[in-house]
Amino acid sequence: MSDSKIPTPDQLRRDVNEFLKEKYGDRVVIPPEPDLNGQTPPPEGEKKDFTSPVHFNLKPSELEAYLQQYVVGQDEAIEVLATKICTHFNRMKLETRTDGVEELVGNIKSNVLMIGPTGVGKTYLIKLIAKKIGVPFVKGDATKFSETGYVGGDVEELVRDLVREANGDLKLAEYGIIYLDEIDKIASSGNSIGPDVSRSGVQRNLLKLMEESEVDLKTPHDLAAQMEAAMEAQRTGKVARKKVNTRNILFVMSGAFSTLPDIIRRRLNQQPIGFRGVEEELPASAADTEILRKLRSEDLIRFGFESEFVGRLPVTVTLNDLDVEGLFRILGNPNSTVIQGKRRDFRSYDIHIEFEEEALRRIAELANEEHTGARGLVSVVDRLLLKFEKTLPDTTITEFTVTPALVDNPQGELDRLLTQHYLKAFQKRFLASNGIVITFTGEALELLRQRASGEGKNLEEVCSDLLHDYEYGLRLLGCDNFTVDSDIVRDPKSRLEEMIKQSYGKKH
Repeated sequence: MSDSKIPTPDQLRRDVNEFLKEKYGDRVVIPPEPDLNGQTPPPEGEKKDFTSPVHFNLKPSELEAYLQQYVVGQDEAIEVLATKICTHFNRMKLETRTDGVEELVGNIKSNVLMIGPTGVGKTYLIKLIAKKIGVPFVKGDATKFSETGYVGGDVEELVRDLVREANGDLKLAEYGIIYLDEIDKIASSGNSIGPDVSRSGVQRNLLKLMEESEVDLKTPHDLAAQMEAAMEAQRTGKVARKKVNTRNILFVMSGAFSTLPDIIRRRLNQQPIGFRGVEEELPASAADTEILRKLRSEDLIRFGFESEFVGRLPVTVTLNDLDVEGLFRILGNPNSTVIQGKRRDFRSYDIHIEFEEEALRRIAELANEEHTGARGLVSVVDRLLLKFEKTLPDTTITEFTVTPALVDNPQGELDRLLTQHYLKAFQKRFLASNGIVITFTGEALELLRQRASGEGKNLEEVCSDLLHDYEYGLRLLGCDNFTVDSDIVRDPKSRLEEMIKQSYGKKH
């Protein structure tokens, strides 16, 4: 066969992709050829910006000040995270120097275990840190992974996701942060059968990554990866395996650990009789957050983690539960994503929205009843303002304020806002057309609102239909101003005729 008939790698890739598409649909494709730096371009639409330098010289106080701008009520956790994570990255900078700094054997990274209820900002904190330092960030759910042979995902896929987040930059990925939530769900209960075998397997697999291991970018069961490797071998005559070293990847685990305080309480109550340190003297009724600050490695082992796994999480951070005051402080923070996000939602319709302080406190009280931490704030604000977000873009309203009254009765306040808006629009048009100032009694206004609701019209349309003849009639009567009462709303035609007759009779 002549050389002209041998397909190029790109042609071969296209042919294989067509074959795979016919056989498996769009689920399997051969990825693009790596560039000259050995980096595979990210899928279209998933490109991340990592053009800024990685800040390996950030000081703990600088990172702490940055986090304090966005997260409230977690001062102790922020202090620990800022210090240990800054030190982690600065140590990596130290170890890359060529001035004779020796590499430590058996070095233990500052991997972090975060303990706290849902919605207190665990994920948000780590995202902020990754953004500030300039490294890729990947979040996973521990419940989705299981030991090989059981239903679940591959824990090594977290590392591959990190490479994708880094736009294929293997070196940058090796300095990334992997965040694994709901880690408490993979703790075993001591049984050797059932799901506990799988949970222990996940711990062991994660342990390998947390220490130092080499992760293949191509998975053995990936048909597309195998085809690409075959083409590369055909082209170069050798197989080059791309791997990611996890030595410097920072692992952050988090979970609610709802039963952990009880384990700690039992340990504290079982202390031997005699002198005890002041740090152990806590009443049985002490809050869970106080109890968790007495956490020891033995408590986590008793919870269901293997000792080796606990040993690879040297930094433990306990986050405070959020009460009404904490939620209120979040809303009042100038960088609050809840309030700023909602302002941006309305700004997209050219509507400016403000929040009174007492309204924010009332929102915090409602969110506290949700028992979902800061997530409750988003739910409450969305629920309160949904109909405003739907209705106001159809009007010319350009601003409104969220008051305590709106929080307590959003539909009533929306109706009142729309009534004022459409009423002013009608009054303005009536004055411009006829030179007459027109007002309404409270009873008349309520009847007009009821009619608008029944006819599916807005108040301006109802007033225009109802008082159409009054534009000419009031000019005929020589009125400068006029008040619409309930009798006019009930029978506008008869009342206008009666007024004209009375005026005519007075003149004669």
